[in-house]
Amino acid sequence: MKAQGNTDQASQAVEIESDLNAIRRAIRRPLDAEITRSPLTAPQIAAMRIVVRTNGISIKDLSREMGLAHSTVSGILDRLERNGLIERNPDPGDGRIARIYATAVVSEFIRERIPVLRRGPLLEALDKATAEEREQVVKGVRRLRELLAANEQS
Repeated sequence: MKAQGNTDQASQAVEIESDLNAIRRAIRRPLDAEITRSPLTAPQIAAMRIVVRTNGISIKDLSREMGLAHSTVSGILDRLERNGLIERNPDPGDGRIARIYATAVVSEFIRERIPVLRRGPLLEALDKATAEEREQVVKGVRRLRELLAANEQS
């Protein structure tokens, strides 16, 4: 890594980091609100996130990832299954092992609704900008991404 820049660059880095964090929060706000309105508990949401990320996960692996006892996770899965959010199917190679899958409702929510929730704030903000401002934003964000990627390759 190159030597740290001068104080102006350090100050700019702090400002950019702060702005990026604020942007991230603004983009996540609609999704977070949707999750808050959900009847799911925090452990159920945590389990769903892992199941969606690792569709077909075993209860043993899910328990390990959640840091909870097998029996606790099994109870969480019972409630999610009753609500039609997950399915348990036997492992094709070993019928003693249950694999956990997100249902079509959950998969559709992830595939269809989440992108809309995430893009909404960006679309609203870009709608307020002029064509020139939108182009500046796109170019600036793209260039920052390129500079960060170049750091990773160094």
